[in-house]
Order: sequence, then structure tokens, then C-alpha cells
Amino acid sequence: MPNKPTGKGSGRRGERDLKTRVKTARKRKTSSTLWLQRQLNDPYVAKARAEGYRARSAYKLIELDEKYKLLKPGMRVVDLGAAPGGWCQVAVKAVKSDPENPTVIGIDYLEMDPVPGARLLQKDFTEDDAPEALIAALGGHKADIVLSDMAEPTTGHRPTDHLRIIALVEIAADFALDVLAPGGTFIAKVFQGGTEHEILGMLKRNFTSTFHAKPPASRSDSAETYLVARGFKGTRQD
Repeated sequence: MPNKPTGKGSGRRGERDLKTRVKTARKRKTSSTLWLQRQLNDPYVAKARAEGYRARSAYKLIELDEKYKLLKPGMRVVDLGAAPGGWCQVAVKAVKSDPENPTVIGIDYLEMDPVPGARLLQKDFTEDDAPEALIAALGGHKADIVLSDMAEPTTGHRPTDHLRIIALVEIAADFALDVLAPGGTFIAKVFQGGTEHEILGMLKRNFTSTFHAKPPASRSDSAETYLVARGFKGTRQD
């Protein structure tokens, strides 16, 4: 949820409020105003703008990669729920994907501007033929890492939101088991909730290491965290 506006001035002459204040427009809901104020005051938003990333979420992948060394030159990457393309931007840079022969594949039902070094598919990943389209885009190669930052629009009811995102994680994990090369990695966003034991069990059967991670760029007031599964065993264990 958006943070309550802060940064009220002390009243001393010459001091300025370091926080950006956003006035509530007549036709704007208070929740929208608070969201906008948080965006304007968010250092990751400013950093993304300065460094050319399309969204602050790019730093979630950057921080996960810095800590766990996930992305290496030459890797083949699949990014599920890729819009607006920030994770593809990070992956292209990290794996040194050639624009003439991209090794980063992104998919989303939303239209995205091109990302040099990535092949982008405009398609809903939950559609039955989406996995085949991604496999075709890989050109017969296995993927080294499957990323999923997918999330359904939130309802505000945390248990419901958690169940909806877990359903996406299940679909993404099922796909990852079909396309990952031995030793591959799967990363997916989840909400903290306690109903993911079945997914964890499945991942533990198929990967040598499975754990949760919350990068600093993931807001502290957000229930999101990331499931990281490393070392795909190469043979699917259902």
C-alpha cells in the first residue's frame, strides 16, 4: 500500500522540503495521489529514469543477480510477463545478447517498445499455445534461466491475491521444467502467504537449491518476494 505522505518542513528560513509534494487534484482519488507521491519520491524511480531502465522493477533483478550471480554471458533467458521490458533490458546487458541473434526472449500480452538484444512476443502467457511460441523463439535451444515477474491485478484482499499469483507461478514453473537446460534457474514472484508448499515441494524435487529472496528494491511494505530455484536436475520429477 502507498506510504503516508511525509517530509513536512520544519519552518526554518531557507530550508526546503526534500520530499516532493503532490496536491490532490479534484478528479484524482486520494489513493492515486498517494501512489503518485510515492513514485515521485522513490529513489529507484529516479535512478531508473537516469540510467535508462523502463521501470524501477529492473533493480529487483539487478540486485538478485548481484547477490546470487544468476546471469552470465551467453545465457539464454526467457522473461515471462516482460512488460514494460525492464527485466529484458537487464538480462540483455548481463548475458551480452546479440541484437542480430537475441538470446533473451520476453513475452507479455501488453505491447512493448523494442528492446535491442531481446525478441519480444505480444501474447498472453496463460494461453495454451504460448509455451510453443516461446520454444519456437528459442530456436530449438534450451533456456538457462526462466524469469517470471508476472502478477494478476490486485484485489486488495491479500489471500485472494496470493492464490491468483500462485496459479501463475504454477504455470510458469511447469513451463520452466519443460525448457530449462540441466543446471538452469527459475525465478518467480510470489506474495507471502503460506499456501505455496506444493510448489516448493515440486521445485525441491527438480532443483538442487530452492529459497525465497526479497531484494532491497522490493518495497518493504509490499508482500511480494521471489522464489529462486537453482540447479535444475535435468529430468522432470513430478
